[in-house]
Amino acid sequence: MSLAKFTHRPAALFSALQALAQRSTWHEDAEQLLEELSGITVLVAKKYTNDRTAEGIQEALYLTIGCISLGLVQAELDSEHPLSALDYLLQHGAELAFQLGFRQIKVLSSLPYVPFVSEFERDPFIQQRNVKLLFNEICYAEPSENWLGIEIYQRELSHRQHNQLMVECAQWLRRHHVGKPIAETELDAHAVISIVIIFALYGDGRIVARIEQADVEALIRRARATQPDIESAWQSLIVNVPARFHALLQERMRIYQHTILKKILSKSKINAVIREIQDCYAGNEQDVIYD
Repeated sequence: MSLAKFTHRPAALFSALQALAQRSTWHEDAEQLLEELSGITVLVAKKYTNDRTAEGIQEALYLTIGCISLGLVQAELDSEHPLSALDYLLQHGAELAFQLGFRQIKVLSSLPYVPFVSEFERDPFIQQRNVKLLFNEICYAEPSENWLGIEIYQRELSHRQHNQLMVECAQWLRRHHVGKPIAETELDAHAVISIVIIFALYGDGRIVARIEQADVEALIRRARATQPDIESAWQSLIVNVPARFHALLQERMRIYQHTILKKILSKSKINAVIREIQDCYAGNEQDVIYD
């Protein structure tokens, strides 16, 4: 039985400092970096941890190390050669690397964690809280442990960029809703896209982004009576939507073709199918009519 290979991956700043220690004359450069790191750590402690306790200062130092390391990676340096990170630090300074890393955290925090838009997320306090949470999750780098900040950042960036695309797609669909645009500020992007795909069964290219219960019942009865060609109906929708949203819609279409659409076109009880659409697909994008 072969043992799994374990590779220790320190933060980029640690690798740069190790490369500095191997130089014959390093004292002056080390003093410069130490002074910069100390100043940044104090500022981080004042704003994000606690500058009055040893634990707070230590936590701020670990966050500073990770944020500078994130900045060094974002500077597109050669990760296989620590000297490139060291040269960047000596040429541009640790503060610039920290700013570059922190800028990535702020940009990431501005992207949606879920494909839902609400006034709550626009609150300045909530936005600052989100920055702090990501800062701690991604940048905390202990010397004795593997630093996974880059992997976490890249995974979170990919996830949030997908959510952002969903939001933009749903916003476009809302603006082209049959009848007149939907102008509400709150947006359940998942539900908008789901409704549009399901109601594309009409086959005439119409974009239905908001529904009532009567609309769902009418769609099911019409679809069962006509048994539309699903692929042809979706193609009529796709040609009316910007190309950058096609892959997103087609991915969802492939899923729905084998799930909710099978139930719509089957002999399942209409009330049961309506409830499933309301509970699992329509979300906040269905207008509730109270009798």
